[in-house]
Amino acid sequence: MCSSCRALSLAGGSATLVRRALGIRQQCVKNRGGRVTGREVPDEYLERYAQILAEACVTGRRLTRDELESLRTRGERAAEAGLGLRGLVRRHLSVTRESWPTLSSTEADRVLAVVEQAIDAFAEGHERAQRLAVRQEEGVRREFIDDLLYGRSDLGRLAERAERFGLLLSRAHAVAVAQGSKPVEDMHPATRQVESAVISRFGERRILLTTKDGRLVCIAPGEQDEVLAFFAKQAYAATDGGQVAIGRPHPGAGGVVHSYEEALNALDLADRLHIDEPVLRAADLLVYPVLTRDRQAMADLVRNTLGPLQSARGGARPLVDTLTAYFDSGCVAAEAARRLSLSVRAFTYRLERIHKLTGANPADSVHRYTLQTAVIGARLLGWPDNEV
Repeated sequence: MCSSCRALSLAGGSATLVRRALGIRQQCVKNRGGRVTGREVPDEYLERYAQILAEACVTGRRLTRDELESLRTRGERAAEAGLGLRGLVRRHLSVTRESWPTLSSTEADRVLAVVEQAIDAFAEGHERAQRLAVRQEEGVRREFIDDLLYGRSDLGRLAERAERFGLLLSRAHAVAVAQGSKPVEDMHPATRQVESAVISRFGERRILLTTKDGRLVCIAPGEQDEVLAFFAKQAYAATDGGQVAIGRPHPGAGGVVHSYEEALNALDLADRLHIDEPVLRAADLLVYPVLTRDRQAMADLVRNTLGPLQSARGGARPLVDTLTAYFDSGCVAAEAARRLSLSVRAFTYRLERIHKLTGANPADSVHRYTLQTAVIGARLLGWPDNEV
């Protein structure tokens, strides 16, 4: 006997009246072999639904609190069993439709009110289970991303988990990191915009897009540079002119961490050196880590080469800015003066002052290299604002 038939039998002496009022002709749907096809919904998820309709038709009552909670619980169980909400709602409406031809207008209004309550409660439970599943899945995904980008997990176990998220860590991967003026998270419009654009363009290419510490992150196979280039373009637009850094490809799980750290270091270098290029490639900035590898040697160079500028009127900062503009403009005095909003004459005077104080002539090719390296070191170390 199906759930609807059992429900009607429980109605006691009013069963005959109820059958006549509703005209229910529901047939049992057999769950063959314990397996459910795409269109079948087991009777257990419609338990007491027919009886509720019958009682509403006869008495006009609304659902009780216990009945509503029972419907929510069945909705949750249905979601956990992998049953889609559309099929479940269709099954409830099918039971309702079978009663419709025999109902008067008053009875129809009563039944409709109860159907609305019942389906709403059932759908609420189904959605509640879905949200919980999404939160649990997101928790697993976030834990994996943290372990992947920080290299905190066993590499073998990490490789197994990576396959679930579309990555094959046996291959080389490169990481791109986008940083805007404001932090972004997984549900930020910029994140959804970039993810939609990348997936639409490249589909399933074993790409992982996520966020970390307020930045957008894209992990892609190392040989697919076009993916990271496209990501950079989309992220730049979505973050209103943010900056994107791309690390070099490296093999294995540790390679993802390495590439990610290279991208972060590139963003840090750009900030300290005031590099405003929209896309930075770690491969193009390798000279700077080399220069700062021996911090003490770089500090000595800055102090010995640029230290005398501190005795100038106004301190060393204006003269360091003068050298920075001069080197950034290709050692063209007119262009450097324009960048500093100075006359060429005033700018030339500053260069002469630097020559006099340091003994190094910016116009001399040999001296220029020493001065430029010292200026880069000063920017990396934050001198003269910070002691070195």
